[in-house]
Amino acid sequence: MKLTLASGKDFDAVRAFYDHVIAHTADMKTHARWINGLHPDARSIREYMEQDSMYLLLDGEKIVGAMAITMFQTEDYHSVNWEMDAGDDEVSVIHILAVNSDYQGNGIGKRMIEEAIRISRAEGKLACRLDALASNIPAHNLYQSKGFVFRGKQ
Repeated sequence: MKLTLASGKDFDAVRAFYDHVIAHTADMKTHARWINGLHPDARSIREYMEQDSMYLLLDGEKIVGAMAITMFQTEDYHSVNWEMDAGDDEVSVIHILAVNSDYQGNGIGKRMIEEAIRISRAEGKLACRLDALASNIPAHNLYQSKGFVFRGKQ
């Protein structure tokens, strides 16, 4: 499996990937509450791709995982009591991380988090941040297993 930066030609495949994940992930309505066409939506996926922030984990030609990694944080993250103070351009943020339902439970999510941290370090970032709904216990468990620390609810 190989992590690659998505390009414009991947847009339809990425949209289909997220639609598949939403339709086939157990307890999606409880944990992530993603809805086809609403979140993640086509506009945000296209923006991530245009910013060179969308990454795909491929098994041959098949997308088994996807995530966006921005090399900055937005104001949404300012109210969090972070362990480390850092400017918006000193951190990266992981968004819309998803694993194909056929591959869940095989360490793909862990590998993607490791890759996100590696990419962030290579870009000289001081921290890598993310958020998840309080109800998304599987995501919280994954993130904490990779060293992320719960910093509160908003």
